[in-house]
Amino acid sequence: MHTALAALLSAALVAGQTNTELQSSFPTASSTTALAAVQTIAAGESFDGSMLEWDRNPSTCSEQAEGGDSDAVFILEEGATLSNVVIGPNNGEGVHCLGACTLNNVWWTNVCEDAATFKQSSGTSYVNGGGARGADDKVLQHNGGGTVAVKNFLVSDVGKVYRSCGNCDEMHERHSTFTNIKVVDGAKVVAGINSNYGDTTTITDSCLLDGAECWLYEGNDTGDEPTKVGDGPDGKYCITSGIKTSGC
Repeated sequence: MHTALAALLSAALVAGQTNTELQSSFPTASSTTALAAVQTIAAGESFDGSMLEWDRNPSTCSEQAEGGDSDAVFILEEGATLSNVVIGPNNGEGVHCLGACTLNNVWWTNVCEDAATFKQSSGTSYVNGGGARGADDKVLQHNGGGTVAVKNFLVSDVGKVYRSCGNCDEMHERHSTFTNIKVVDGAKVVAGINSNYGDTTTITDSCLLDGAECWLYEGNDTGDEPTKVGDGPDGKYCITSGIKTSGC
């Protein structure tokens, strides 16, 4: 790693104040750090981005073309934590978690292909606070197994807040929870899950001013486009409670 960049990243490792409560607006970063290559946060380590915008230069965004780890801004290994970061628009993949990870107060200003991709084989990844806007398709992509737990998250103008991969080479039973999230302005759905693989999603005490709660799919491991087989809470695969659709 370049010495100057290493020093900058090292300085950002010093923990700052982290607001993981639900916030009413998206932050504006005071400056941008454009990285030439994806940065890895090692297993068990923490990185505090000081509420600066972190992005890639040259851009790795290819609109909705599927990208890989090298197109992300940050890669998190097992048990790593990323806090107080604004992810810029010039990257294809945002954050990739190779193992169970924690994202505290992480914001995406304009999502390219995905904001965050979760690849853990098991365990729980946490998204605490923060938010995302401007995603033509997905915000949180769940390709591995285990659970993604989202709390106090603000979403605006997106396709799906969360998608359990519908046609990965290796399919898993996946679970997701959403607590006190707020979805506004042009969203289509909170969670897309594969009922035939036993996926579940639970959405509680949340404000959904736009979009549906959940869509159910029949996923596959052949790479074919998954088939939508249902929508709305069914009490088994999609469970909701305390949902407000106005006045919140």
